[in-house]
Amino acid sequence: MGVVILLIMLVGVVLMLSGKLPTAFALVLLGVSIALVTGAPLTGEESVLDTVLQQGAGGLAATMIAILLGSWLGRLLDETGIAGTLVRKIVEFGGDRPTVVALGVLAVSGLVGTVTGSAPAAMLAGIIGIPAMIAVGVPKVTAAGTILMGLAAGLPFELPVWQFFSTALDLPVETVRGFMIKLFPFAAFFAVLFVLVETRRRGVEHAWSLRSVDASAERRPSRRERLGDAPWYALFTPVVPLVLALGLELAIIPSLLAGVLFALVTTTRPRDMNRRLLRTLYASFDVAAAPIVLFVAIGILLAAVQLPGSVEALEPLVRNVSPQNPVLFVLVFGALVPLCLYRGPLNVYGLGAGIAGVLIAAGIYPAVAVLGLTTSYNQVFGVADPTSTQTVWSAQYSGVSPQQVMLRTLPYVWCVAVGGLIVTASLHL
Repeated sequence: MGVVILLIMLVGVVLMLSGKLPTAFALVLLGVSIALVTGAPLTGEESVLDTVLQQGAGGLAATMIAILLGSWLGRLLDETGIAGTLVRKIVEFGGDRPTVVALGVLAVSGLVGTVTGSAPAAMLAGIIGIPAMIAVGVPKVTAAGTILMGLAAGLPFELPVWQFFSTALDLPVETVRGFMIKLFPFAAFFAVLFVLVETRRRGVEHAWSLRSVDASAERRPSRRERLGDAPWYALFTPVVPLVLALGLELAIIPSLLAGVLFALVTTTRPRDMNRRLLRTLYASFDVAAAPIVLFVAIGILLAAVQLPGSVEALEPLVRNVSPQNPVLFVLVFGALVPLCLYRGPLNVYGLGAGIAGVLIAAGIYPAVAVLGLTTSYNQVFGVADPTSTQTVWSAQYSGVSPQQVMLRTLPYVWCVAVGGLIVTASLHL
């Protein structure tokens, strides 16, 4: 039966990689199929309809709310000009020094990455940051990679991600936070190293030769650019949720709500607050809809692989191929890093979530070790996967292909993942 489940998972991977089915639909199909082949009843306890579909669909509800709030805060950062102001101040400070400008944009990207992820975060930092970097001579591939490496540096402190791993792996937020703090130095170090190496690797490329810069220079100024910068005190908005959740250990959803209110109060006149709140909230649903649908599907898959029949069938197979020695753990899973690319089987926002559920439910590894494994892989997916929305947007806006960005950034984020695996093996195996 375990072999049958693996074959079903393989079919799911093929469907996702070939584009025959969207990832969310494929995951739901996988969850229902796995539940049926393991003999789960249609209704009742541990059933297809009541457990897998009903309970699984809402299993990550807290994550969905955190995603929505993060998207809401991201919309406010955009509409109020906070993100644009941060980038422009950094560019003004850097002048015509490519490395300084790139490091500044990297820092802003990391700050934005703690609030929201995916393409919206890349756009907040990149709409101004990418043309500015290219204008001072940063190569186009490096400009796109700088945005993505910055987002990855902020990813360990992205509160919706904390909520996702806490709920999906059934771990306290404090445990997730503790590991993310250990992962952050690797993400930050290799992000800075990327900028320092890549801005010097190919020399300066003159802006006049780059069509992406010419197009940017001809665009009409935004409303915020016409009206001026956001107030200086509003620029602390991205830090507010982080300080509350990390420093004061406040719950994630209240921390994000506090960031929303801070952005609103520091940038908006009282008579305009209601209108701006509603406008940005409704707009945030457009951004949050896709990840929320994906988390519904992931919840269904997790519920299916955690059924007693699934665990009983998969446990012998998974145990036989899972290294228990800490050194082998690092070597094997370090070599498998590319399998999280192209929506592969180790992508935590796809089939990788189901594999993580099996590893925990079968007792192969402690839940905190699975946390270390999945978060390490997530650092790679968030930067180098040519199918991720932030990679596609950053590459296209810079005038290069996502594959070019993948080849340039993969060595750095691979090192980040290996660093996370070393921490995991040394502390939790």
